[in-house]
Amino acid sequence: MLSGGLDSSTCLALARRLGFDCFALSFDYGQRHRFELDAAARIAAHFGAARHMVAKIGLDAFGGSALTADIAVPKSRSTAEMGQGVPITYVPARNTIFLSFALAWAEVLESSDIFIGVNALDYSGYPDCRPEYIEAYERMANLATRAGVEGITRLKIHTPLLQLSKAGIVKLARELEVPFALTHSCYDPGPDGAPCGECDACLLRRKGFEEAGIEDR
Repeated sequence: MLSGGLDSSTCLALARRLGFDCFALSFDYGQRHRFELDAAARIAAHFGAARHMVAKIGLDAFGGSALTADIAVPKSRSTAEMGQGVPITYVPARNTIFLSFALAWAEVLESSDIFIGVNALDYSGYPDCRPEYIEAYERMANLATRAGVEGITRLKIHTPLLQLSKAGIVKLARELEVPFALTHSCYDPGPDGAPCGECDACLLRRKGFEEAGIEDR
């Protein structure tokens, strides 16, 4: 599952390092930061994904999030503020919907492995990034597919970044030679795709690079 951000790009790089043939799945879901799809295409090409699919789904029809509706993206928040409650940038049921698409494609591909770049430390406010959610979804997936029921394969959802800090992810990304300049993290980019530098995603990315002592190119 490839958004084009730092985390999912690192997951793709790790999966390739582990020897997987990778089929990258991105989503055009009505998000205001659609520039991430260009980044996803660049990263998929860079790491030699066997295929890169962009699924178009209209989560903006429901709204309810600063990423899919006319709601201001929070800016200049402290780390403490980011850690309080579920942020308005949470997209209702997004990972459940995304994982369902990934599950369907994995079954068609006869693949038993899905990689997702969820992180429970920096975004603990997102209920669909927590380990108990991933564990529950994996159990459900193996009950809900023909491949699982017939014992053809058992699906595994890989979350290699789940317990890493943002600095830890940055260090891992450098080790895996992720091209930082090709990634995109901002929730509220300018018309040319330039990052705002003040949304939660930008601030957490900056914090991660600073704590890792690595320059963000």
